[in-house]
Amino acid sequence: MSNAELSVLEKNILRAKGVNDQGLAALTAAGISSKADFAVVGDAETLAAVTGLEAEAAERVMAWAMGETATSGAAGTVTIDSPDVVHCAHCQARQPKDYKSGDLCLSCGQQAEPTRSCFWCGESGPGQFCRGCGTRFVAIAEFELALMLRRDGYPRDDIPTRLQAMAPAEKDALWARVRQLR
Repeated sequence: MSNAELSVLEKNILRAKGVNDQGLAALTAAGISSKADFAVVGDAETLAAVTGLEAEAAERVMAWAMGETATSGAAGTVTIDSPDVVHCAHCQARQPKDYKSGDLCLSCGQQAEPTRSCFWCGESGPGQFCRGCGTRFVAIAEFELALMLRRDGYPRDDIPTRLQAMAPAEKDALWARVRQLR
């Protein structure tokens, strides 16, 4: 066993993970004097057996020591793609590097990035958001409803959310107003 001791920062992190002073003493007695020593231990079950830590605290400590991110209760894993990656709007399949806007998806055969018009500024383009003003696009079938809500004075960021939340009867009433203006 080395004479080295866990740093103050490591001790504070371990406390935040649920290790009390007795647990810190047990870690030192077991020969753990740095974060790297947890790699020798290998897993939370072994850590709990060697030191007497509670299973939950041992899992949190090992997740920290091994550099794992805790995803329990989280939405899942995060994937980071380069900014030029395009995913199909219908099946989420990744498109090839030579993809051009308007091409069909190789997986589902539909237009991977449908070109939509912005109800706010009038520009059109692919994707989920207008490249001119940043407004989230609405479904093509609801474009005229979005224009009507814009005329009614709703804020641009509220219109897509409001359209998704509307009941079919509310949309029918809005469509009736659209037809009256034609």
